Formats: sequence, structure tokens, C-alpha cells
Amino acid sequence: MIEDFYWQGLFQMRYILPFPILITALLASFTAARAEDLSFELTLKEHKFTPSELTIPADERVKLTIKNLDVTAAEFESHNFKAEKIIPAGGEVSLYIGPLKGGTYGFFDDFHEDETKGTLIAK
Repeated sequence: MIEDFYWQGLFQMRYILPFPILITALLASFTAARAEDLSFELTLKEHKFTPSELTIPADERVKLTIKNLDVTAAEFESHNFKAEKIIPAGGEVSLYIGPLKGGTYGFFDDFHEDETKGTLIAK
């Protein structure tokens, strides 16, 4: 009698235990799909960012990829949204920024600050 109860409980647990794993996997896939939708790219060539103005959605976390097509390293930096990454010559880096409130945020190449500036607009 006790054995029947034990085996019956194990049988029910077999269906209950995978449920949280399934829910976690579904949430992770929705989060990953959403992050892919919010990806933006900047290119650095001849010490100029392209585009020089980049518009992103306000109040969202976004992935920003910066490709350095120059023959020298660059340091992507912003005091406004607290970012700093060194990008090797011919390389690329990705970083996540935000969520940012609506507004205008400056960024620059710290190694060539006088000539390499850009603007991030959160709308």
C-alpha cells in the first residue's frame, strides 16, 4: 500500500518536474528573439562613424555592434550612457546599452576625439 503511493507519486513527479524547465526555455527563447530585433550597427572608417546619428527606441535595452574598418585601433566611449570599449583595427565589438530615456546622447572615439564623434538619439 505504501509502495503503491510511492510509485504513484514518482509517476506524477515525472510530469511536474519538466514543467518549470519548459517555462524557462520558452521565456529564454522569447527574450533572445526580442534581443535580436533590437540590434544596431555603427561603422568606423577614416575616423568617422556611419551613421553619425543613430536612432534607437527609448526605454529598451539594445545591442550595438561597432565595426572598425580603420587600420588603427579605436576606443568607443560615451560618458552619457556609460560605455567604453576598445575596438582593434579591422575588428568589431558588441555591447548592450540602455534602457535609455528619450533624449540625445553623445559618443566618440577616445583615441581621435577631435574628429570622431556621433550622436545616439533615443525616441
